[in-house]
This record gives sequence, C-alpha cells and structure tokens, in this order.
Amino acid sequence: MTTTNGTISRSIAALTAAAAWVGLGTQLVASYDLTGSMSESLWVMIRYFTVITNLIVAAVFTGVALEIRPASPPVVGGVILAILLVGVVYGLLLRGLVELSGGALAADWLLHKATPVLALAYWIPFAPKGHLRQIHPPLWTIFPLLYFVYALIRGKLDGHYPYPFMDAGQIGWPATAANGAFIAAGFLLAGSALVWVDGQIAARRVSA
Repeated sequence: MTTTNGTISRSIAALTAAAAWVGLGTQLVASYDLTGSMSESLWVMIRYFTVITNLIVAAVFTGVALEIRPASPPVVGGVILAILLVGVVYGLLLRGLVELSGGALAADWLLHKATPVLALAYWIPFAPKGHLRQIHPPLWTIFPLLYFVYALIRGKLDGHYPYPFMDAGQIGWPATAANGAFIAAGFLLAGSALVWVDGQIAARRVSA
C-alpha cells in the first residue's frame, strides 16, 4: 500500500509539474509570437506573479516527482498557498479582462486553473502533515510582499503594471498601497487556514 501511495503521489506531483512547465512554455511561445524577441518575451513574462509562482511550482514539484530532494512541509505549504491564491485572485478579479485565444488561452487554463487544482490534489492526501505552525503564514507572506514591491518598481520605471489593482498610475498610490495591504492580509488569513487544515488532517491520521 505504501508503495502504491508513493507511486500515486509522485504521479500527481509529476502532473502538477508538467502542467506548470507546459503552461509556462506555451505562454512563452504566445508571447514570442507577439514580440518577436525571446529575451523580451521572458522579461515581460516575469512581470507577473502567476508566472513566477508557476515557475516555483514547476521546480518544487519536479523535485518531488523525481525524489531529487524532498521539499520541507513549510516550503510545500507556502507553494500551495501561493498557487491557490493565484487561482482565487484570477477567478475573482482578473478573469475576462483580456480576450485570449490559441496558445495564450491554453496557457491561461494551465497556469490559473490546472496547477492550483493539481497542487491541492497532491497536498491534501500525500504531503506530510502536522509540521506547519502559525509562524509560517507571516513567513509565507514575505513572498507576495517582495513581489508587490518588485512589480511596483518595474511599473514606475517602464509605466507598465501587471495587474489593474497595482496600477498606481491609474488608481493612485494610496489605493495601490491599500490593495497591497489587503493582499498581505489575505495571505495571512489563508495561510492560517492552511495551517489549521494541516493540523486537522494530521490529527485524523493519528486517530485513524
């Protein structure tokens, strides 16, 4: 049974990594078709939290699938939290803002829908449980805050902001800062919920 579970868990991890890698590759091709420059396409892509998070998901889950080096539960938990919120924020705030087709539409589906679902399908039954603590959500929140600062600096320099709620040129800096605080609070709350779920699953495994 343990061997079977290990095979299934590695298979789901591999599917998660594949969805992220294929989504990133498809988006790169779609961007290249627009820009005609590979370097410019890469530079544009790493403007987005979705792309950076999926790149981390791809790397972490490739390691899990190939058993190269087990990622610690807090690292996996932080990755799960980030990719889940990619899907949630996209669904609530960003879906439909840009009309997509072809490769861009396929990449959109893989990066915003497939990877969050597959990552969660791995984490719930297979990731080690009982190792997350309430100290971890504040640590996980450092990632989106660093991204927020990075994206604002890039936007200030070149005038292109990745998301409407970060567009300081359009909504102003006070509203942008408020949105940043809201995102940080959302990460903290969602992270606390993830720690609670982790503990509940761990307790059930012990009592089973």
